[in-house]
Amino acid sequence: MLLTEPVILENAFVRLEPLDPRHASDLDAASAGLEGAWYTSVPASSAAEIDHRLAEHAAGRMNPFAVVVDGRAVGMTTFCSIDQENRHVEVGYTWLSPAVQGTGVNPAAKLLLLGHAFEACAAIAVELRTHWHNRQSRAAIERLGAKQDGVLRNHRFGPDGTLRDTVVYSILPHEWPAVRRGLEARLDRHAHARA
Repeated sequence: MLLTEPVILENAFVRLEPLDPRHASDLDAASAGLEGAWYTSVPASSAAEIDHRLAEHAAGRMNPFAVVVDGRAVGMTTFCSIDQENRHVEVGYTWLSPAVQGTGVNPAAKLLLLGHAFEACAAIAVELRTHWHNRQSRAAIERLGAKQDGVLRNHRFGPDGTLRDTVVYSILPHEWPAVRRGLEARLDRHAHARA
C-alpha cells in the first residue's frame, strides 16, 4: 500500500480519517487553549490549513488525517515528507485539543500510524520531528521508544521570525515490535483507568 493512499485507521480510543473540509468547525473548536503554544504549529484557520494539507496530499508529499474522538475532530496529524520510493515517512504536523491530551488519544493514534506505516506500507523508517523547546513533545516521542538521530540547528524560521532547532527521531522496522508492545501497554493502563 502507498503511504499517500487515503485510509481510515481506528481502535478503541481514536479514529483517524482522511482530513476533509467538513472537519474545519470541529478543529476550530478543538484548538481553543493552544494559542500560547508558540512551539506547536496550530493553525490560525482550520479551513485554510485543511486546504494546504490537501494540496500537499495532491502533490504526493503528505497524507493528512483528522483525529476523531466520539465523532468529533479533536486534532490533526499527517504522514509527511513522504518518500515512497525509499519507503520513508515522517509523522508530524500533529496537534491535539487540550481536552484529549493525556487521555490515551496520542499513543492510540501513534499506534495506528506506525502500524500502518510498518505493516501495511513496509516503511523502512518512520521519522518524528519537534521543536527543541517543545519538551512535552520530545518526552512523548522518547516514551514511544524512538531514537534521537540528531538536532538540525537553525533548521527553519518560526512564524514569529525566530530560528528553530529541530530534534529528529526515528523508529526502524526491527524496533517496531518493542514500540508496539510499549504503546499497547500504555493503552491497557488507560483502558483500565476509564473502566
